[in-house]
Amino acid sequence: MTTKSSPGDTAGHRQRLRDKFQEKGIEALTDTEVIELLLTFGTPRSDCKQAARDALAKFGSLPQVLDASPVLLGKIKGMGPKNIFALQFVQGVARRYLRQRIEKKNYITSSKDVADYLVHAMRGLRHEVFMVVYLDASHAVIGSEILSQGTINVNTVYPRELIKSALAHHAASLVVAHNHPSGSLQPSGQDEHLTRTLFLMCSFMNITLLDHLIIGAGETVYSFADHGLMDAVKKDCAAIRSRLA
Repeated sequence: MTTKSSPGDTAGHRQRLRDKFQEKGIEALTDTEVIELLLTFGTPRSDCKQAARDALAKFGSLPQVLDASPVLLGKIKGMGPKNIFALQFVQGVARRYLRQRIEKKNYITSSKDVADYLVHAMRGLRHEVFMVVYLDASHAVIGSEILSQGTINVNTVYPRELIKSALAHHAASLVVAHNHPSGSLQPSGQDEHLTRTLFLMCSFMNITLLDHLIIGAGETVYSFADHGLMDAVKKDCAAIRSRLA
């Protein structure tokens, strides 16, 4: 499935890459070398240099290679099922690692870790998903899950399902997030309307919606709280509740 080379040359090159990593860490390796080593997990006796180069050239970056679908990866010459499995497996391990790393940590002091996990979990998806991070009364992370898939709006993210799941997790507060497959981080009018609706519904159950995050194509996350939108939502909902009292 991969290009042929002298067994001695291939083994020696691969060992040099491993030695470089062990001596100097991951930063000493180029993205091509990282991909190459990952591919060799699937086909340890084959030369994976060209397949790694071609994959990086096609998708543009290491994250995009890891996020690529098996169908698209399979179009790279020298990329077989075992190589693709190796890439998907390490991606899955990374997601589990990042998810478990945030559990039981305080969200306020670990918000970057939560954002890193959400970026890794949602960045490469080609459809919209809506995720929820559940927090206890001290803002420690209880867990997270995908609550909805498809076009995200108030009609597909049912507030009652969010409330039901939050109560099942014994959550006192929440952080919600969804991705924009287009790559844009700018919140839409629907995003703001959804946030306002969810905040209001949660408030009736004494659950606090702390933030709404939007995940784009890169590493940057848009935070409603950081941009002052959560304060505006809170004021709007307080006014609505006062009229209902």
